[in-house]
Amino acid sequence: MSLPVMDEEFLSNPYPAFAGLRAKGPVHRMLLPSGLRVWAVVSHEEARIAMTHPALSKDIDTSVELGYFDREMSEGGTPRLEHSSVGRHMLNMDPPGHTRLRKLVNKALTARSVERLRPTIERISAELLDSAEKAAADSGDGVVDLVEHYTAVYPVKVLGELLGITAEHLPVLVGLTAAIMSNDNENAGANMARFGQHIGQLVQEKRAEPGDDLISALVTARDDQDQLSDVELVSTVFLLVVAGYETTVNMIGHGVRALLGHPEQLAAVRADPGLIPAANEEFLRYEGPGNRATLRYATEPLELGGVTVGAGEYVSVLLGSANRDEAKFACPHMLDVSRSTNGHLGFGHGIHYCVGAPLARAEMEIALRDILTRFPDLSLAVPDSELRWRKSFMMQGLETLPVRLRP
Repeated sequence: MSLPVMDEEFLSNPYPAFAGLRAKGPVHRMLLPSGLRVWAVVSHEEARIAMTHPALSKDIDTSVELGYFDREMSEGGTPRLEHSSVGRHMLNMDPPGHTRLRKLVNKALTARSVERLRPTIERISAELLDSAEKAAADSGDGVVDLVEHYTAVYPVKVLGELLGITAEHLPVLVGLTAAIMSNDNENAGANMARFGQHIGQLVQEKRAEPGDDLISALVTARDDQDQLSDVELVSTVFLLVVAGYETTVNMIGHGVRALLGHPEQLAAVRADPGLIPAANEEFLRYEGPGNRATLRYATEPLELGGVTVGAGEYVSVLLGSANRDEAKFACPHMLDVSRSTNGHLGFGHGIHYCVGAPLARAEMEIALRDILTRFPDLSLAVPDSELRWRKSFMMQGLETLPVRLRP
């Protein structure tokens, strides 16, 4: 079967379609927008199994070399698994290569480094909300697009500080990241190449003059005599930009929209700001930043959810469906900031759990706290049905979020 039509209704609310799939079974043969045939995993239990199954590999390059990709691509499909310098990161590797890269990155991206950045994140948030408040006042009706003035800028500025990316490179890299993660399959290869060129230049600059930033730390990170190669540095920075930008920009917008659409939940969080970390976990479950995980392929035949996945066939885990699975979460289509969200898959599962999760959580916590504190009368400026969504099956995100900051 093909995906439901990628129209505005599906982009804004894919969950009825996902529920329909779950009702028919946990795993389905499906055609992705690119034209690639996959086994789509829609239940929570099978999603967790798939993301840790030893016969499901993340080394997609090998599957391409073995001819599996050509075999599974439908006639008229648009391939986007090009070999590029941005693709050789840990998310596309199995152990021991994955273990080696993750260990080196963890030496640079520590909980301490994220905590040390917290005052900077708070400053950036406050400055952007100052600017948004001024823009709303200048508009005459108190309305401002929170995506344009806050959610799309906030993680960019934080990434610039964390990674040490200059103002010259950062907007270009973020724009290319958004294009790569969209359904623009035709230009994906060229966009990946451009991203790689920019990061390659940055790596050389940091090698010549290292600073107190994450790219410099990655350049110098060592494990005994081992260190990241230039290709690994470029691809790792790409992964960190995707994890640090896409996750955060979508989650802040989703969280604000969800609370504004559920006044009783908004009142609970306002009454007890200590609920904010739990609320952010519920946002990750209720409407996460990504509809699906990156691809895996079977290195040998395996049974999954009552179907046989053949050797060389691809598997795509639909995170948006798994996080709304009735078998795992009671009343999954209800937003409940006080529920237990243990086991949600918003940041993935297993050895490929999102390496940028600590930074994303810190940014989300600061953002929600600052927005709710600064604007106690915050409200949507348009009906929810008029909000515009990004045309992507990979990422779930708002294009705009018009809000009224003051009555």
